Amino acid sequence: MGEVKLLGGLGYSPFVNRVEIALKLKGVEYESIAEDVKNKSPLLLQHNPIHKKIPVLIHDGKGIAESVIIVEYIDQVWEGPPILPKDPYQRAMARFWAKFIDEKCISATWKACWSTGEEQEKSKEEAMEALKFLEDEIKGKKFFGGDNIGFVDIAANFIGYWVPIISEVKGVHLITEENFPNLWRWMNDYCNDNFLKEILPSKDALFERFKSI
Repeated sequence: MGEVKLLGGLGYSPFVNRVEIALKLKGVEYESIAEDVKNKSPLLLQHNPIHKKIPVLIHDGKGIAESVIIVEYIDQVWEGPPILPKDPYQRAMARFWAKFIDEKCISATWKACWSTGEEQEKSKEEAMEALKFLEDEIKGKKFFGGDNIGFVDIAANFIGYWVPIISEVKGVHLITEENFPNLWRWMNDYCNDNFLKEILPSKDALFERFKSI
């Protein structure tokens, strides 16, 4: 299927990790190239000249940017366990929730942990409101994709793995067993999944990384 390269970071990016998970699910062999985001390589600028950000997947010399788009591309190109549902309606809904997570959840949860004062309180409210929708969506299911990890689970990677670590560092606990029992259960299932354990970055490394910010 041609040469595959992944332009990524140093193990700290949930967006790069989305792509890593998709590639591993499909059993795709690839070359991982670490990018210095402060000193961007000509290869990165060539294949993502608009946003100049990681991740970028290079397949047969052609670059694809934006993690959610890359994951969908991987699902379409390579055989293996499906990432997106086959049913058109379910596929549309998976895209909807992935977009919702990117636009409504990630920024609000990040700001809720890292901002202060009135901005933090406002961000907390926004984050809690958005998370309530995910709480309802995951109810009665092991993963957003059903019995197996799917497109929405990969999109929610930041919430499932990064947010608990950042919350511990900053002492801002947005998702608890009391206020979001369904999400809490999903987060535990996600983090303890044997397949994902091999791909998710070290908790200790992330903890030290965020402590230094």
